Amino acid sequence: MKRRNFIKNASLTGIGLAVTTNLTSCSEKTPETNNIIAVANKVSLPLVIATWNVPNATKKAWEVLQTEGSLLDALEQGCMVEEADIKNQSVGKGGRPDRDGNVTLDACIMNTKGDCGAVVAMQNITHAISVARKVMEETPHVMLAGKGAENFAVSKGMKRENLLTEASKKEWEEWLVKAAYKPIINIENHDTIGMLAIDKNGDISGACTTSGLAYKMSGRVGDSPIIGSGLFVDNEIGAAVATGMGEEVVKTVGSFLVVELMRQGKSPQEACEEAIKRIVNKPDSNHENFQVGYIAVNKNGETGSYSIHKDFSMTKYQNGKNENKQSDYYLKQSS
Repeated sequence: MKRRNFIKNASLTGIGLAVTTNLTSCSEKTPETNNIIAVANKVSLPLVIATWNVPNATKKAWEVLQTEGSLLDALEQGCMVEEADIKNQSVGKGGRPDRDGNVTLDACIMNTKGDCGAVVAMQNITHAISVARKVMEETPHVMLAGKGAENFAVSKGMKRENLLTEASKKEWEEWLVKAAYKPIINIENHDTIGMLAIDKNGDISGACTTSGLAYKMSGRVGDSPIIGSGLFVDNEIGAAVATGMGEEVVKTVGSFLVVELMRQGKSPQEACEEAIKRIVNKPDSNHENFQVGYIAVNKNGETGSYSIHKDFSMTKYQNGKNENKQSDYYLKQSS
């Protein structure tokens, strides 16, 4: 018995010494090591990524972060750039209307604490992302819809305006001749600006804004304003945002899925690829006829993007460089 106790005590003492030694070695970082860590952090953060080729939006968000603006300020102002650009017919003013000729907007935003706000099927207010933020910060709700969202925006000082530009109106009138609803990959499906950002402290937030699929049925809402589908943020793990055929993203709760896959240890790229496979491997999938794309970022600042079809891209602003990169895609054999 004495021998057994001796061996037990000796083993515990050895473990204690090993732990103490390891802790000591970890705490004794040299100035050179600290400098390396500081330089690495400075190079990698802040970081902004967005769906599609939107360099003006990522530039604006980056500039806000560089001037000590908050994550939500950066995301809101970055998205507002696209919402105000009438040449971008998938977001904000100038967006393609529904089949009745009404431009309806959806948007959501989510912060580092998991708080979120959204608007759906809102008309006559250009900056849907700003309304979504106010829903989050100034109401007890997560989501406002239709006329209620519009009236709330006006109560907060935003002005009503006609969102249907002459260019979008002309296209809609031409569509009415045949009125055939057939989304065109990467055109009508280029329907979302999703943006994710990490500040210099390593905190993450995200935003998403859209005018939805062109010539949709009145009242249709896709994935973009739905937390967990179009956007999801977990500040401990990472964030993801989706674009493309919203109905398919909703069916798989896509952005939440991407983040959960990262929680399980997958890289952002691996997680995006797996989320796309969940869509295309569904029974009776019709994925040859629609596009879905994901972008993601994890807590380490690693990013990923992936889509069903080619020509989806991600804009990334990091280390002072604002670059658009084509995403890898699933249907290479049919390209």
